[in-house]
Amino acid sequence: MSLPRHRPWPRFLLLIHAVLGLVAFTQLPAGGAGWKEPGSGIEWSPWSSWSSCSRTCGGGAATRVRRCSIRYPIAEPCARDQRQYRLCAAEDCPPGTVDFRQLQCSAYDGHPIPQTRGATFEWVPFYGAPSPCELSCLAKGLNFYYNFGRVLDGTECAAGSDGVCINGRCLTVGCGQILGSEEKEDACRVCGGRNNTCQRYRSVFTTPHLTPGPFGYNEVTTIPAGATYIKVTENSSNYLVLQNRNYSYIINGNWVINWPGTYAVAGTKVHYRRSADHGESLEAMGPTKEDLHLMVLFMEQNSGIDYEYWLPNDRYRRYHGDRSALREAQHADGARSFTHASKVQTSVVPVTHTPARVRRPPAHSRSDTAPHRHGWSQRNRLPPPPRPDNCGKCRRVRGKSNRMKQYCEKDLVIHVKIISKRIIGMETRYDVQVMTTYKKHFAVLRREFLWVPNACDCPRLQEAREYVVMARRHVNYERTLNRILLETDSFVRAYRSQEDKLMRGLDKECEKRGYQLKTTAPG
Repeated sequence: MSLPRHRPWPRFLLLIHAVLGLVAFTQLPAGGAGWKEPGSGIEWSPWSSWSSCSRTCGGGAATRVRRCSIRYPIAEPCARDQRQYRLCAAEDCPPGTVDFRQLQCSAYDGHPIPQTRGATFEWVPFYGAPSPCELSCLAKGLNFYYNFGRVLDGTECAAGSDGVCINGRCLTVGCGQILGSEEKEDACRVCGGRNNTCQRYRSVFTTPHLTPGPFGYNEVTTIPAGATYIKVTENSSNYLVLQNRNYSYIINGNWVINWPGTYAVAGTKVHYRRSADHGESLEAMGPTKEDLHLMVLFMEQNSGIDYEYWLPNDRYRRYHGDRSALREAQHADGARSFTHASKVQTSVVPVTHTPARVRRPPAHSRSDTAPHRHGWSQRNRLPPPPRPDNCGKCRRVRGKSNRMKQYCEKDLVIHVKIISKRIIGMETRYDVQVMTTYKKHFAVLRREFLWVPNACDCPRLQEAREYVVMARRHVNYERTLNRILLETDSFVRAYRSQEDKLMRGLDKECEKRGYQLKTTAPG
């Protein structure tokens, strides 16, 4: 039995079909231009508007769709995506917000599962399952997990990853926040760009003629608004400092060394990193919405600060003229010091949104290595802070013998004036002006922070009063904490004019008792 032969379409019917298809194509809904795949007979509608975000914070997914129309019976099936996903609500959730995957696991708390004969459990996320986009939850307190199916769209593939689960697939965040996009972003932050709409500026800040001493804050450069792919690096005991357009400190200002972390400023996120070997960097993708002022807090001679950024072509010509973007000139301008009061410094309004504050008297010698593990637990262990509601009576350390013993054993003996006092957690921080230095094992600034590991006013110091204090240097093993510690049993005495005379000759007495001292003249 023969099959019926296929009769070809008449030419005029094909013409009518094409005309009707063109009319239908021009009447597609608004929201972007539709398009045809050349020679395929396939037409695509414009993309619809984005749906609402699946989450309100922490990173969710929005969706948009388009229609595929096959105009010819002989056309190939639609091979391109008809649905697209975009990352949205990427801002961090407020502190205390329940993790999104944890929230999904908790929804099954108290509900029996078939394999357990009616038993119920409390569930927590399990990240060791084969598929990251399956909701695998661990029975709390037990050693088994259960797979409840796919996670909700917008769930992170893994803790800290840049992938997001969509329809059971892990999609990475691509160009323009589109999930799964293979298109790349260039240095100008243009999707699919070729770095031809912006130019790179790179320079090295050097200061070969600084005199020794506590140098303080110095200006490096201004990073113009609109900059992208900002990167600043240095490797010394100095500290990078960042100000916003109003000269308010964002990182390492007001003699406070901030924790490494991410800081929101100028419409972008600045990632501040600092390592134990003094390596330090600032990085931001941008584009910045305002000028940023880069500074440095000098603790020693400057070995060079490398910085670079990209600017749109028009802004590059405005700030750098016709200078070639490939030319890497040495920026060796004389640094303008802001150590003493100046017009810029008097206009500074301190920023209060610093997530963590730690004072690090940083001006130690480059040869000053980290303490060895031997004896570490005794010398660098913080005493447990007493409860503020049960402080008890403060112990007063007096007498000539205590003065001599602590002078020999402590790292620092100074005459200070108390500027201000602040309770931070279970500790007390005093902002002091150093009047005289009798003994020091590390460099000391004219303004320092003294930390007391309790909130009980032990020892008791009053604002605007002057004292002689004997303190030690506290450095944790990771070297993320480096500060002056005034312990409860530290020798503290109200300053009197005869104190200078009483301190003379104590170095020789310490040597007689077998102490090895690194002494300096009073400062």
